[in-house]
Amino acid sequence: MNLTIETPALLFSATTLILLAYTNRFLTIAQLIRELKKSYKKEENASILLEIKNLNLRLSLIRAMQLMGVLCLFLSVLAMLMLFLEQHMLGIYLFGVSILCLLVSLGISFWEISISVNALRLHLKDIGYEEE
Repeated sequence: MNLTIETPALLFSATTLILLAYTNRFLTIAQLIRELKKSYKKEENASILLEIKNLNLRLSLIRAMQLMGVLCLFLSVLAMLMLFLEQHMLGIYLFGVSILCLLVSLGISFWEISISVNALRLHLKDIGYEEE
């Protein structure tokens, strides 16, 4: 297999956009948790506590997504460096691992989105809305 230095560079734009999306999700959920904490202090409602627990799990997943995304970017840069230094086999392996990290990050992202969708469906059941 022939891998040029430009190939790992292709992951830069995709990975940075994904990391930006992950960060926006993280900040939104963190703000929701802060608001729910204030509500919980006013009225110790068990459903608010369950929502906070759900959101905390999602924060943990987003942190894992971000970690794998950053690792993907780091390994891509390292692969480029190895290709630049004419260490082609090492560069190919590093690029392969970086792609695996991106796949893991996207898989965790799918898991986090699934949790979010299920939580919203439960929320809608409270008003009598059922999915068709």
